[in-house]
Amino acid sequence: MQTTESMSPTELAEFRDTVRQWLTRHSPIATVRDTMDGPDGWDRALHTALATELGVLGVAVPEEYGGAGAGLPELASVQEELGAALTCSPVFGSIVLAAQTLLAVDDRSACADLLPGLVDGSVTATVALNGELGPWDPAAVTLTAQDEAGRVQVSGVLEKVVDGDRADVLLVAARRGDEILLVRVAGDADGVRRDALTTLDRTRGIARVVLDAAPGDIVGDPAGTASALARASDLAVVGLAAEQIGAAQQCLDLAVDYARDRIQFGRAIGSFQAVKHRCADMLVEVETARSAVVHATLCTESDELAVAAAVCGMVCSDTFADVAYNAMRVFGGIGFTWEHDAHLYLRRATADRLMWGTPDHHGERLAQLVGDTTGSM
Repeated sequence: MQTTESMSPTELAEFRDTVRQWLTRHSPIATVRDTMDGPDGWDRALHTALATELGVLGVAVPEEYGGAGAGLPELASVQEELGAALTCSPVFGSIVLAAQTLLAVDDRSACADLLPGLVDGSVTATVALNGELGPWDPAAVTLTAQDEAGRVQVSGVLEKVVDGDRADVLLVAARRGDEILLVRVAGDADGVRRDALTTLDRTRGIARVVLDAAPGDIVGDPAGTASALARASDLAVVGLAAEQIGAAQQCLDLAVDYARDRIQFGRAIGSFQAVKHRCADMLVEVETARSAVVHATLCTESDELAVAAAVCGMVCSDTFADVAYNAMRVFGGIGFTWEHDAHLYLRRATADRLMWGTPDHHGERLAQLVGDTTGSM
């Protein structure tokens, strides 16, 4: 089991400030625009620099695998700032998904082999639990595996895989008879075809992956794979929620700055009651959702993680979408143009609502989890 030593609140705030300042220098929105329209859609040098200069890729990875040995609060802080900057880097796939899945499965050999590369940025990876960017659901596994010469061969179609076109390693859930396996497949292995998809959010890579008897290796003990993937899926929901809150906070900050500076009818528009109320409503939404994320980051070693993750998934996607829309309204007509950055956040918010479970999905799951808990009392 992973052990962590979390930072104090003061240290965490200083850490977040350091990450923000670094991203302001190295990943400003102008750079994001250039990168998302580039041939690869991401900057490998920037991704490596996040590891070598800033050291954030290993923040929630144990020291024995080259990480810093901290935990989810620190990883969530990194995700907040990456979300605020809309940084084009496969951190979600490699670190939030792949690294945390490896740790959850607790295959020490696979961890020793893969995690150091993920931590130093030399290797990228992602996880596909099913074909639709959905959370863990055994019934939704779309791949099949069969034994072949001491390894397994995986076949099937994954319609949408986050960072799937830029991952060196694919960790995929597959069904072998009645068993659920986690299989490691090289991104360039025989039988693997990956096609980058054009999506609404151009700052995040999504790919269609087809596996045709692709050779792979089983990671972890199949007997414990399903429960490990359920935990990893919950951690991914929390990591995505933290990213959404960072982006929502950035939308709010940009809107408030604009309302303070924009003069209309001889007054700053922020002095008008309608604009004041809109900004106040956005602040309440952001702070409420942030409290859900903070609580979830403190539940990683308890039975409350599933409930806390469901709350994050239900609240944070809606919050990000609402704040992005309302920020655009504060900007007025210019906020609806391609030249303004507001639409980039709105696109990310809209796409995120469909990733790792919709708010309705998490609401239904929360009701089930709470009902199960109440019924057992």
